Amino acid sequence: MPNFIQPTLSSELITLQPLSVIDFDALYAVASDENIWKQHPNPNRYQREVFQNYFDGAVESKGAFLIIDNATQQIAGSTRFYDYDANTNSIFIGYTFIACPYWGSQFNQSCKKMLLVYFHVGKSNFRSNKAMQKLGATVNKTLEVAYHGEQETVNVEYVIKKEDWVN
Repeated sequence: MPNFIQPTLSSELITLQPLSVIDFDALYAVASDENIWKQHPNPNRYQREVFQNYFDGAVESKGAFLIIDNATQQIAGSTRFYDYDANTNSIFIGYTFIACPYWGSQFNQSCKKMLLVYFHVGKSNFRSNKAMQKLGATVNKTLEVAYHGEQETVNVEYVIKKEDWVN
């Protein structure tokens, strides 16, 4: 992947900080809440060994971020860029999870606005599908996605076109 996809990004609400191998314990402390994963295609990701696989893929991607709450400096979750395609000049945003206390807040929207491109969302993840629609994303297609070290699951691919975002 290109080296520009893991900068530190900040808004008034959050900071996206590049993920590092030293962040495992702090991020797992957030991710160990099984409520985060109930609607996710991999509902066992709250388990340490399953989360370790997710985390290893995040670090290897060189496009992953911690989501930091600027008001408290606490880790609120994680997100990442993945599947950069130089031919189409496109990249995906996904693998996002946010701690339950931040659900319904502006954290996810703020995060996505800073990273804006294509999105993959698990078809059965109704909360995330609704969040994409609230962002103004439209369904591009449905496809099978195999997350790092996991079996393929059905995902919905959303897109927000630049001209639609500007308007």
